[in-house]
Amino acid sequence: MSEGDIYDVVIVGGGPGGLTAGIYAMRAALKTFLVEKAVAGGQVAMSDGVENYPGFESISGYELSQKFLQHAQSYDIEFVQEEVVAVEPGLDFHSVKLANGNLLKTHTVILATGGSPRKLGVPGEDKYYGKGVSYCGVCDGFFFRDRTVVVVGGGDTAAEEALYLAKLAKQVYMVHRRDALRASMILQQRVKDECKIEVLWNTIVTEIKANEEGVDAVSLQDTQTGEQRELSTDGVFIFIGFIPNNQLVPAGIKMNADGYVITNEKCETNMPGIYVVGDLREKYAKQIVVAAADGCTAALVAAHYVEMKKSGEAVCELPEDLLQEAQ
Repeated sequence: MSEGDIYDVVIVGGGPGGLTAGIYAMRAALKTFLVEKAVAGGQVAMSDGVENYPGFESISGYELSQKFLQHAQSYDIEFVQEEVVAVEPGLDFHSVKLANGNLLKTHTVILATGGSPRKLGVPGEDKYYGKGVSYCGVCDGFFFRDRTVVVVGGGDTAAEEALYLAKLAKQVYMVHRRDALRASMILQQRVKDECKIEVLWNTIVTEIKANEEGVDAVSLQDTQTGEQRELSTDGVFIFIGFIPNNQLVPAGIKMNADGYVITNEKCETNMPGIYVVGDLREKYAKQIVVAAADGCTAALVAAHYVEMKKSGEAVCELPEDLLQEAQ
């Protein structure tokens, strides 16, 4: 196999982290391939509004994601919408297998696969998905105009989505298992000021019910008294966090108990030439700007790795700050 048959970097995932990695990889003159199985932009593409990305006081998630994509494409990056089925590490190069049968050989891999919505795991949730159960207010809120909806969760996403749905629905109930929201203070104040939103404290959903037309009620339980009751609703929107999409993480790469990949500040894993960015990586804050910063870091580190490798210098040892953890 000739050197020309091997990519310098293959980026798996086209969210803010992956697209930023693509921008920096192309600027570093790396032979780059980016693959995304769904919509470019990742989870941010489904957000109604983004108010905390520097340079934009307010912008829709879809618009911001398109700006990321257009910026990366301005460098003529190789981009394909396809599913990756496996990432196989190797000594000389790594392999990335696509669902269409193609096999990509690469010196480095940047995993930017993010996470998926966490489910409640209650009866009716899976059965009535798409029939009143949703994980995206922006996607499905239109169908609940002037109707009653339940939002489950208490973090930033739940608060943002509840506020968005309040623009459409006649009544929004926020169901939260604790006695205080985890959302930022500015979002908490907005929720408090919105007359259409009522927060049901210390409450969990135990079942989602429906009739022939779709969801029509939820069963609720008080976490302190155990009291149960039923609440009529036309839809249930669930925002209780995300599970890392770690299915493609090669065996041997260290993850924490929650399934997030452990890296150092350079986004290096304990496997040389494989980097993890964005919400798949163990870190303090899961924000768009942090994912983008990860993408920048990983691409710059990958560029250095490729340069050293092509020059014949040894680069296949574990990162020093991960060596002790891997032993």
